[in-house]
Amino acid sequence: MSVVTRFAPSPTGALHIGGARTALFNWLYARGRGGKFLLRIEDTDKARSTDENRQAILDGLTWLGLDWDGEPSSQAANADRHAQVANELLASGHAYKCFSTQDEIEAFREKARAEKTSTLFRSPWRDVADADHPDAPYVIRIKAPRDGKTTLHDEVQGDVTWSNDQLDDMILLRSDGTPVYMLAVVVDDHDMGVTHVIRGDDHLANAFRQNLIYDAMGWDKPTLAHIPLIFGPDGKKLSKRHGATGAAEYQALGYPAAGMRNYLTRLGWSHGDDEFFSDAQAREWFDLGGIGKSPARFDFKKLENICGQHIAAADDAALLHELQGFLAATGADPLTETQADGMLKAMYCLKERAKTFPELIDKAYFILTSRPIVPEEKAAAHLTDVSRGILAELTPQLQNASWSRDILEGIVASTAEAHDMKLGKLAGPLRAALSGRAVSPSMFDMMLVLGQDETIARLQDAAD
Repeated sequence: MSVVTRFAPSPTGALHIGGARTALFNWLYARGRGGKFLLRIEDTDKARSTDENRQAILDGLTWLGLDWDGEPSSQAANADRHAQVANELLASGHAYKCFSTQDEIEAFREKARAEKTSTLFRSPWRDVADADHPDAPYVIRIKAPRDGKTTLHDEVQGDVTWSNDQLDDMILLRSDGTPVYMLAVVVDDHDMGVTHVIRGDDHLANAFRQNLIYDAMGWDKPTLAHIPLIFGPDGKKLSKRHGATGAAEYQALGYPAAGMRNYLTRLGWSHGDDEFFSDAQAREWFDLGGIGKSPARFDFKKLENICGQHIAAADDAALLHELQGFLAATGADPLTETQADGMLKAMYCLKERAKTFPELIDKAYFILTSRPIVPEEKAAAHLTDVSRGILAELTPQLQNASWSRDILEGIVASTAEAHDMKLGKLAGPLRAALSGRAVSPSMFDMMLVLGQDETIARLQDAAD
């Protein structure tokens, strides 16, 4: 069987990080098995669905690197097909016309509450013959079993049983002829050939209602996998009070996409003790059996640690490309050609210990700034009369030097020794002169990246 998974977000808000993880799990499962990963926009809520939110979902998935097969489909565009299935169920006797008004339904529930019985609406029209139907608006309801139990197997939750007397005769088609979400989901999944439904466990109860349609239509059922939700560090559902919740927010904070994929994959799924892994490993290893039943807790420190490892392991050119994408996404000025060349040349000393793109940019300040450099307060404190004199003495030695790390280290070390000071004592003035910062990459790395002419010019500026 060829695997087909789907991600079906509603464009009523930004792509939540929980939805992003659901999409990732579907993507990994399909891609690891040579299957298809489909995208369906569930836009039946016309009042809340917006083009802006739809685009935000597409942008979020694209940033995460989750490519889908074919064009995204619209659930609303399939309304005629959904209505067709509802009428087929009506014709086959698996559904019926219900003429109960909202007032009558509410009166039923008020009476049930008063008598402390179930408020689950039981329509009096379930078994009424067509000949006795009034000429009035009606909805189409499915006929749910009234007794017994239904058990569904879930790849994450195991066997789950539901009492049929807790199932209502849910509406399939409203009185205006529009289909409900529950019907649309099942029809779309069937028509799209979805073999595995991987979604949040807040949909688990829906699975039993949707199962009624599969049974009534005689359709093959997809494999179910309901994954636990994501909690914040305090054990409560992840929300704004914990920090960023949308995929776009994490992109704007400068987390690399590979690090986000790695962390979100590991959030609620495990492969032994592996924490850091590549996309290829994730696709090979990911299976439904590795998903835990308990909610996963979002840990920002772990996210930063994983992202730092991915930045350190990334190809330099690819990292620069993603960095430029980050600048564009946040509205920052793009790198000049000279700055981009310098960043690429320096990437070997920038990406170690940087966990986000803002940290990477901060470490690259010595490349992105230009003369004359005005040192920050802590750095300026290192530029005393004595240290300026030493920099002035160092400059002519560098003018005639071969530009290699060994030679540079030797010149700086001998200069420090001549003044009876340790090499570290010269690091502060050199950092201040070359970067204007008290904290920066190694002074020798900066010299090598800046080149001989720029290094000497900055030292002369500081000495003067």
